[in-house]
Amino acid sequence: MTPVEVTQGDSPVILGLPHTGTWLPEEIRAQLNPRGQVLADTDWHIERLYDGLLPGATTVRATFHRYVIDANRGADDASLYPGQNTTGLVPVTDFDGEPIWVTDPTAEDIADRKARFHAPYHAALAAEIERVRAKHGVAILYDCHSIRSHIPFLFEGTLPDFNIGTNSGRSCAPAIEAATHEVAAATGRTHVLNGRFKGGWTTRHYGQPGSGVHAIQMELAQSTHLSTETPPFAYDEAKAEALRVPLKEILTKLAALAAELKV
Repeated sequence: MTPVEVTQGDSPVILGLPHTGTWLPEEIRAQLNPRGQVLADTDWHIERLYDGLLPGATTVRATFHRYVIDANRGADDASLYPGQNTTGLVPVTDFDGEPIWVTDPTAEDIADRKARFHAPYHAALAAEIERVRAKHGVAILYDCHSIRSHIPFLFEGTLPDFNIGTNSGRSCAPAIEAATHEVAAATGRTHVLNGRFKGGWTTRHYGQPGSGVHAIQMELAQSTHLSTETPPFAYDEAKAEALRVPLKEILTKLAALAAELKV
């Protein structure tokens, strides 16, 4: 299986999907313990949730699971949230801090995974950003994520429904941040801007507003679109359809803003 799937569109908006993949090469699956093989930390059904919301949007999706290697971490494995519990480039625990491997991946394993999975994903994403920017004079990367709403190892209490990350305003123009936040706030749902999740490596690395590339991360609480945040992680049609309304509005507004943001 190819490590990345790309669907090219003619919109200025690119949807990044680094954590929806569930593919594990058999030799890697065999190294996971039973807990790891549940793949609990997947961004379940996010590709389905966003499907068709913005006609013409380009999508770049990692097909491999984040336990193989995390496409939203830098290749240097530098912590995105120093001093806070988190997982690394190749996680050795799940989001509850529990081990996921029979034997932890070696340095050689990690180097191999960087070459086979991480590098191809980011090569594809970078190429699409450049293609879109060349066409429109601007590219807007909207990185799509979800996470369980209760994970004491990572954060206290209940996560808001909408968690918007812009690297504290550095990864995109103020108009993009404001439009996204305003739609989220108008829903009456819980929401936060640059809270626990300020945007991962993808948002921070590619978001260069001065060069015409804007990046924003949306981390959704999985309670917004799943029947249960435990196995089988089922998609809830009614919840999802209600959520797709504001998500569509966000993406539509971002696409409309592109003409004002050309450098």
